[in-house]
Amino acid sequence: MSLFLTTISVEEAVKTARNLAGPLPTEDIPLSSVYGRVLGADISADIDIPGFNRSSVDGYAVRSRDTAGTSESLPALLRLSGRVAMGERGDRNLSPDTCIYVPTGGAVPDGADAVVMMEYTESIGEDILVKRPPAPGENVVMRGEDFRAGEGILSRGTVLSSREIAALAAAGRTSVPVITRPRIGVISTGNELIPVENIPVGNQVRDINSWMCGAFLASVGCIPEYYGIIRDDRAMLRDVLKKALSACDAVLISGGSSKDDRDMTADLIRESGEVLVHGITISPGKPTIIGTVDRIPVIGLPGHPASAFVVLLVIARPLLLRMTGQDVQEFLTKNLVLGENIPSAKGREDYVRVRFRGGKVYPEFGKSGLVNTLIRSDGLVRIPSGIEGLEEGDTVEVILW
Repeated sequence: MSLFLTTISVEEAVKTARNLAGPLPTEDIPLSSVYGRVLGADISADIDIPGFNRSSVDGYAVRSRDTAGTSESLPALLRLSGRVAMGERGDRNLSPDTCIYVPTGGAVPDGADAVVMMEYTESIGEDILVKRPPAPGENVVMRGEDFRAGEGILSRGTVLSSREIAALAAAGRTSVPVITRPRIGVISTGNELIPVENIPVGNQVRDINSWMCGAFLASVGCIPEYYGIIRDDRAMLRDVLKKALSACDAVLISGGSSKDDRDMTADLIRESGEVLVHGITISPGKPTIIGTVDRIPVIGLPGHPASAFVVLLVIARPLLLRMTGQDVQEFLTKNLVLGENIPSAKGREDYVRVRFRGGKVYPEFGKSGLVNTLIRSDGLVRIPSGIEGLEEGDTVEVILW
């Protein structure tokens, strides 16, 4: 058990969280539904692709040696012996000093080893003047040049975009093995929280974190399961947590961490599992909890939205990506000159919201409970724990939203 204020580094917290990812089950789904999913097995070509020698241009299939030495002033004269239609088998033979018209994508006939583009030819009745000699193989996609039968096309863990789906179609895959999307329970705690459709009165605030967490989960390939708002009631939270653990692959609880080691979320995790982390040298987000119950990861997020978002991005994201079968993706970043000093304290890793202005980057200072800094900012600047802030004029790396 890790007590709060026995804080660990961000690097250690990320490693601890990532190691909680369990085995990844797979499912077969139709090719029409695989966009954005993560491939669950290596895929190989079932046949040679293409299965025939194919022209990459509109032109004339020739034997390259019949055109050797030709030029604009001394063209080769070849007899047109036919045309290949799209979809027609290229099993006719090309005789010496003849050519056959082939459209783009058409089968190159046996005996031909090159295709001359139309632009370099001239028709004279049934004869074709070739004004530029093609090299052997020019404008021809050879059988199996794309993929040979049995050759690996895609690897397990690939996120399937339109490009990869094209390769799956070429391999004849109508059904594709993908890694099952993990279901992640989302619980918001706090007596002050109300549903977003309600008008707050007194000290009430709308439940922001449920929907922010859910959208973040969807963005990394997970399925959010919402368990609503739970008052600061131990028995009620215990029941909802138990329900979420029985149905989900991991659980996020926002508002359940604090500076007090006796806080409710940590205590409930300890009752039937283990608290691995309760305190990280990160700002914002220091009181974050990482634990497990029956091998199911449970992460306690700060209640303030900006703090919760930073923890999702920096700590939870590597775990979630591994749970979906993805390699941990590098952040999209941009290097810019800092237009204003950013103070920081040694011993903690700061993530400061920043905005772009006039070709420079400026801190968007604001309390962690404010949502407007998330909207007004363009990303985060990370300040390592070993330095005391950044100075105006420094070149900084911005983690883009």
